[in-house]
Amino acid sequence: MPISGVIFDLDGVLIDSASPHHESWRLLANELGARVTEEQFLSTFGRQNRDIIPLLFGEDLSEQRICELSERKEALYRDLVRGRIQPLEGAVELVRGCRREGLKLAIGSSGHPANIDLALRELGISDCFDAIVHGDEVTRGKPDPQVFLVAARRLGLAPAACAVIEDAPSGVQAALTAGMTAIGLTTYHPAERLADAHRVIDSLADLTPAAVGSI
Repeated sequence: MPISGVIFDLDGVLIDSASPHHESWRLLANELGARVTEEQFLSTFGRQNRDIIPLLFGEDLSEQRICELSERKEALYRDLVRGRIQPLEGAVELVRGCRREGLKLAIGSSGHPANIDLALRELGISDCFDAIVHGDEVTRGKPDPQVFLVAARRLGLAPAACAVIEDAPSGVQAALTAGMTAIGLTTYHPAERLADAHRVIDSLADLTPAAVGSI
């Protein structure tokens, strides 16, 4: 089945956000009298906050407290990045090129909706996407395929007609489980960690809309 839609992850695909996310977790931990190591951050980056917070700050937290800490962490993150968001190489050009070629586009991210909105507005590509699925809209995080299946449904496409661009092994696995074409981007992980993808690239500048459709 030909590719008719592309689903982009946000963090690590369209923007390099690891450093401010790490810093926002560190600031939150300071407020709580705790500490988040780089190893802890890297092992949880890309997962949903409701899964991360108990791992970092204690399994006995109530759902309400987890929600409060999640909102505080993301507010800290937005304070750090507002006005400073820059695209990864080739990201804006690929999104706009896919749009010009008539491909349907979606965001499939575990991120906070306000973070996604801020990033797309600062990159100037908000109007390029037909659907946005964020972490608050799914109950299961990657490698579960839920976020990508919801995105495909909102695009009105069969999973097999969608390509997913992901930077994390769990995201690649989610795309494959969904029955989609997986493209791995080596922003934070070496190529061998993404080897299950149909194609692995080092930069979105290496990818064209035509190439997406021919993978």
